[in-house]
Amino acid sequence: MKTLLKTVVLSSVLALGVGIAVPAAAQDDSIYIPNLAYRTGPFAATGTPLMNGQRDYITLLNERDGGLNGVKLQYDECETGYNTEKGVECYEKTKARAVVTQPWSTGITLQVLPKSNVDKIPILAPGYGFSPMSDGKVFQWAYNPPSSYWDGASMILKHISDGNLDSLNGKKIALLHLDHPYGKEPIPLLEALAEKHGFTLLPIPVGLTEMQNQSAQWLQIRRERPDFVIMWGWGAMNAGAVTEAVKTKYPMNQFLGIWWSGHDGDLKLVGDAGKGYRSISWSVPNSETPLMQDIKKHVVDAGKSQISQAEGEFDSVFYQRGLMISIILVEGIKAAQEHFDVRAPNPDQLRWGLENIKLDEARLKELGAEGMLVPFSTSCADHTGHGGGWMLEWDGAKFVKASDILMPDRADIEPLEMEKAKEYAAANAPWPINEECKM
Repeated sequence: MKTLLKTVVLSSVLALGVGIAVPAAAQDDSIYIPNLAYRTGPFAATGTPLMNGQRDYITLLNERDGGLNGVKLQYDECETGYNTEKGVECYEKTKARAVVTQPWSTGITLQVLPKSNVDKIPILAPGYGFSPMSDGKVFQWAYNPPSSYWDGASMILKHISDGNLDSLNGKKIALLHLDHPYGKEPIPLLEALAEKHGFTLLPIPVGLTEMQNQSAQWLQIRRERPDFVIMWGWGAMNAGAVTEAVKTKYPMNQFLGIWWSGHDGDLKLVGDAGKGYRSISWSVPNSETPLMQDIKKHVVDAGKSQISQAEGEFDSVFYQRGLMISIILVEGIKAAQEHFDVRAPNPDQLRWGLENIKLDEARLKELGAEGMLVPFSTSCADHTGHGGGWMLEWDGAKFVKASDILMPDRADIEPLEMEKAKEYAAANAPWPINEECKM
């Protein structure tokens, strides 16, 4: 890095922690990164460890390193309860100073997305949101690395078919999904693949008021006898589904979920009875890595974390995935700092940074996070990176890695991404397209 790395002068008005307001005059000495969090409501059990992980990585950098290249990172949360209306209110409340917005809900992401070309604030939605956001030519301000929902659906099908989707011909696959934009996200791709490969797709929605009582849905599953059940659940829905699957004796080795349906706490409710349940994941927990040891020393043992040690949160999939999410954001900020030779990048500079992330194996090892995140890189045209994922399997006590890295079939996905991106742009015309973006 040029002048920035040679001369780092810290102001006396630096924020000393996270979530502390900084006067306008000092904003060059801090980077404001709000998070539209949900520690309350029916999704709190899954939201809380994720937010704790995101927060703790930022705390680590501030405490161990004095910030990022000498600039404090100001982490802040605005509570949404996973409510779309509250999420939009939080976005409006934080956008004046934010260099990024992290919506933390596909519903909120879809509401904020039309504002992106006007407000010019990057939307970072790691592993969630609208899958066609991968198309950087159309969605110039939105990013969903390292793998999209359509990537996840493709990887699940490749796994259950041993890489040959034609072998699913004549089979029945149920999609047990939250009746919410998030839960409906994989349906267009799954419908297209069902038609192409000859399997029957059976969507089974779970309403927000039915999450803890899914007897009707599992009665339908017992009646239909699908060969596989794919779960696109979240929060209380996951726990309800796993409990019902055990109760109805559905074979756990035929029950799989997207990465948000692989929460340790949900499977701990059933323990050994949940053995064999699998979840695709672009992150793998490993508490022995140098990164985790630094988190323990500088954040957890120092009393600066909000994790629940009694529940084993430190070792959990979601807590450590939260750390990976903040790594993704910080790598984008770092890229912007270096490219533009600035201390605190503005939103437009961070936009460039987020499309120039290179988290390869060498960089992950340098960060002390080797093997914890799929390697990926972004570009002007590719705002996802499509790094793939591993299958995690519940062994009765914890999730363990149960496959080599799986990659999505991009030949099936890219045409649909382009089609849906084009439809979105037309429906929201005038919508700017970056025709200069080639790769």
